[in-house]
Amino acid sequence: MLVSADKAFIDHARKLSTQARDPAPHYQHSEIGYNYRLSNVLAAIGRGQLRVLEDRVRRKREIFQFYADTIGDLPGISLIPEAPWGRATRWLTCITVDPQAFGADREAIRVALEQEDIESRPLWKPMHLQPVFAGCEVVGGAVAEALFRDGLCLPSGTAMGESDLEGVVRVVRSLRR
Repeated sequence: MLVSADKAFIDHARKLSTQARDPAPHYQHSEIGYNYRLSNVLAAIGRGQLRVLEDRVRRKREIFQFYADTIGDLPGISLIPEAPWGRATRWLTCITVDPQAFGADREAIRVALEQEDIESRPLWKPMHLQPVFAGCEVVGGAVAEALFRDGLCLPSGTAMGESDLEGVVRVVRSLRR
């Protein structure tokens, strides 16, 4: 879903979402477009989800705050900060791990959580490290590589209860040296 007060922007986005077909009686494309239209069913589900958006964001922020309060003080564990110019939804609660200060690296935490049937995952692998882009020119990338190496997405589903969150914290704290 895209919302804007700029009609020209919306019109161009709509064109791109319908394969950027030019207004001609035949298929003609002057720019690359996509097939990103939502079906009526998916649009209806999206509208329904908007009704609970604030509740979901509130819960995500509560989960983040729980982690901040319970592991945010651990040496070597940093939670991704909120930008001073906005309000994060906290869709994911991500941490970075300094193995020297914490006593274990990101992968040790991930594996320990996995052994307790708790899913977590590394921050996204940078595009320039993806096999599909092997051989492409890369400019920069050190920050993305460091985040991938040291970053971990903790479980943060809105259905998580207090005991679920406490289980994550227990595992993370158990690895601290």
